[in-house]
Amino acid sequence: MKIILLNFFLFISILSNAQSIDKIQAIIGSEILLISDIENQYNQILSQGIIETEDMRCQIVDELLLQNFLIHHAKIDSTIEIVSDDIDAEINNRISYFENQLGSLEKVEAYFTRSIESMEDELRIIVKDQFYTQKKQSKIISDVKITPNEVKDFYRTLNSEEIPIVPTKLQMSQIVIEPELSEDKKNSIKEKLNGFRKRIYNGEDFKVLATLYSDDVVSANNGGELGFMQRGDLVPEFERAAFKLKKDEISEVVESKFGYHIIQMIERRGEQINVRHILIKPKFSSLSLQNAREKINSIKSDLDSSLISFKDALQKYSDDESKNNGGLIINPKNGTTFFTFEELDPSIRYIVERMNIGDVSDPSLSKSQDGTQAAYRLVKLNNKIEEHKANIVDDFDLLKEYALSNKKQSVLEKWVSDNLANTYINISNDLSECACYKKWIK
Repeated sequence: MKIILLNFFLFISILSNAQSIDKIQAIIGSEILLISDIENQYNQILSQGIIETEDMRCQIVDELLLQNFLIHHAKIDSTIEIVSDDIDAEINNRISYFENQLGSLEKVEAYFTRSIESMEDELRIIVKDQFYTQKKQSKIISDVKITPNEVKDFYRTLNSEEIPIVPTKLQMSQIVIEPELSEDKKNSIKEKLNGFRKRIYNGEDFKVLATLYSDDVVSANNGGELGFMQRGDLVPEFERAAFKLKKDEISEVVESKFGYHIIQMIERRGEQINVRHILIKPKFSSLSLQNAREKINSIKSDLDSSLISFKDALQKYSDDESKNNGGLIINPKNGTTFFTFEELDPSIRYIVERMNIGDVSDPSLSKSQDGTQAAYRLVKLNNKIEEHKANIVDDFDLLKEYALSNKKQSVLEKWVSDNLANTYINISNDLSECACYKKWIK
């Protein structure tokens, strides 16, 4: 299916392009397509290392015309509503991303040669249009379904070159040994968070304390705010505590796999909540890390000597919640137990890329990005499916997604065709050499 939303990294290109000579290339309803819109998209694609093709600019034009068509119809659709709070939250996420990449807000301003306020104004227009595009497209294709027979029929229509290549996939299990956190350390963290609770109830701002003290760097830049989430989006312990809160209420200290939190309810909309939190991640002593290392080395020695099976060692020793699922590592992108090499964390990829099925790795230290959390692990390679052309027996789910995407694209194209006649469209002759030109001026 065509991607009609602006690439995230296009924000950088747009914000960095301070000067450009503009000319209107198309008007669709109330929406205007400029030369700069085309050039920004074009330059961004090239910056990603994609090789230029003969019709690349025309493909970009077609995509942007479609985007503007959807934006126009979304704005006149009374059932589509854009919530300003959602836009604000998305803008904050974008700014936080830039800040994390560049190091500080001051460096962000220097890089883009403009103030944060100016960037926010520009991003507001971009984000709002993206929301309109997304919501309208979702509305058009939301009811599209596909049957198993349709998948089979679609597969039969593909020639050899069109059949998708399934990359090599790996399935792994792990035994995780976490360093022990002393009771004194736990109590110290809890006392610190309870101190924050008292300060907030005494009049201090939760947002200020989150910004200053939370170990969740991303949300801290937004005053600890996470944005609207629904059930299933949060880890269980955090979710249970959060959904019990009333507006402005602050939770007791909550322990999760990420550390220790206090949570404040901002707003609830049915089964969706927006909360802010302060996270303190435990910092383990060198002695606790040493003890964990000795324990995992002992487990590995017993495995190598066949004194214990991986399955039994997993159940007896592993500290990770994956032990309840046979130690299987879950792919967060799709919820399956299989990973491509590209989807693997680099630290795991390095371990398994030279392993054979059934091998168990040497112990390795896994650290969080900020270095505050660490654990030792053994990784077992359970299965490896080599790269191959998709087939209907082994790769039905992949082909189903492929076929469904194709069907959604067809539905979207039909909707556009059906609505061309009642939409004002004026396209510059500058674009007449593009194959899509005649499609849009019907």
